[in-house]
Amino acid sequence: MEFSELLEQAGGAGLFQTLLLLTFILPCFMISFHVLLENFSASVPGHRCWTQLLDNGSVVPANITPEALLTISIPPGPNWEPDQCRRFRQPQWQLVDPNATTSSWNEADTEPCVDGWVYDRSTFTSTIVMKWDLVCSSQGLKPLSQSIFMSGILVGSFIWGLLSHRLGRKPMLSWSCLQTAVAGTGTTFAPTLLIYCGLRFVTAFGIAGIFLSALGLMVEWTTTSRRAVTLTVLACSSSAGQAALGGVAFALRDWQTLQLAVSVPFFAIFLISWWLPESARWLIIKGKPDQALQELRKVARINGHKEAKNLTIEVLMSSMEEEVASAKEPQSGLDLFRVPMLRKRSCPALVTSFSLLISLYGLVFDLQSLGRDIFLLQVLFGAMDILGRATTVLLLSFLGRRTILAGFQVMAGLCILANTLVPPDLQTLRVVLAVLGKGCFGISLTCLTIYRAELFPTTVRLVVLFFLPETRGLPLPDTVQDLESQKSTAAQGNRQEAVAVESTWF
Repeated sequence: MEFSELLEQAGGAGLFQTLLLLTFILPCFMISFHVLLENFSASVPGHRCWTQLLDNGSVVPANITPEALLTISIPPGPNWEPDQCRRFRQPQWQLVDPNATTSSWNEADTEPCVDGWVYDRSTFTSTIVMKWDLVCSSQGLKPLSQSIFMSGILVGSFIWGLLSHRLGRKPMLSWSCLQTAVAGTGTTFAPTLLIYCGLRFVTAFGIAGIFLSALGLMVEWTTTSRRAVTLTVLACSSSAGQAALGGVAFALRDWQTLQLAVSVPFFAIFLISWWLPESARWLIIKGKPDQALQELRKVARINGHKEAKNLTIEVLMSSMEEEVASAKEPQSGLDLFRVPMLRKRSCPALVTSFSLLISLYGLVFDLQSLGRDIFLLQVLFGAMDILGRATTVLLLSFLGRRTILAGFQVMAGLCILANTLVPPDLQTLRVVLAVLGKGCFGISLTCLTIYRAELFPTTVRLVVLFFLPETRGLPLPDTVQDLESQKSTAAQGNRQEAVAVESTWF
């Protein structure tokens, strides 16, 4: 694992790494907008059936109140509020009588909302639920659209991981930004729900590419001692995006305007991405030492590091000889389960990631069940996430990855379980537990992001927790052999090269 030494000769942690981090803050900030967008663009407003008496002013009797018209037109629902999905076939005038009882009508007197719905537009002037009537018998289409979006991230993670390894991090990052910008903007003008879902899938596909490519470049241009802090800063920018989404959605109450506002900035991100250098580590492994040397010297110039004059192709090839030889061997995603050392890491990592993410998304995608002010809730979730992720830097200085990840996942789970026992009318307590759980998830997810990058070699990195080894202070592995070396080093207690994370770097 000699690439870290080459990186040190190019300045290690200097102006270039700072500029790289600042460049990636914007896309990480904006990604959160798209992931959580449907908390607002697909918000379900209050609604009831359209009726002629209530909604056709020309036939409304002048001597009857709106409340009485609602009583004779819409049957009561489960909570004795106007039913959202049924209406009376004919006005039930007998219900105006103060002595009328519930037996004055029956189910045969009602029918579905055959003429459409009337929506409460006091919170949002327009959502996709209003546009395509995703309520009552069609209410299952709303979560379906969110599932399609998450499927795009899932498929994109596999595809972009392979393409990034074969074609490079930088071109995939630029293409992903352009794809997200075009598809996201196009979603604004989708004429049908089917086209809307298709464009959301393409957008999510691009977002996965941005995340994977940016993470790969950031990790591979960052020294071991700064890795945790750098990734934590990016994680905090993502959390800041969550908080900012609440404010943006509060200002823009129309789903099309909101969709456009969160998509157009990716055109600027696409243009900015062109200054980024390709990963020198990837170039060397792919047999492009000339280009790798150019990138390293470019980075050294930006960092003002003169020792880069000692870098030559011969030095690069001799330093990375083992990694280059390993890259020439046949590689596939099946190596994650075929190679014993990788299998011991892959299975626990997959289970841990799945359990963490399914709980996290289950919490953040259901704001309406926690309270009426979803704008404030989104801001609170983002703010607590920033606090939790920033705390991770300090925790990583004193505790191991496994301890942090296991401990805070348990705490997050307890918060969610406790919330299921709280009565719905105690909204404040439910919000407090949800926000605390979100903070615990923030710490866990940040730790997991750092941990995964340290667990797997470069060739497979982009593709039961206590069985995972500790990686604190160890350089990134490039090959499977490096994993064995890590195991040997840990067993001997040889941690002289481990450098404590400095939480005051930024």
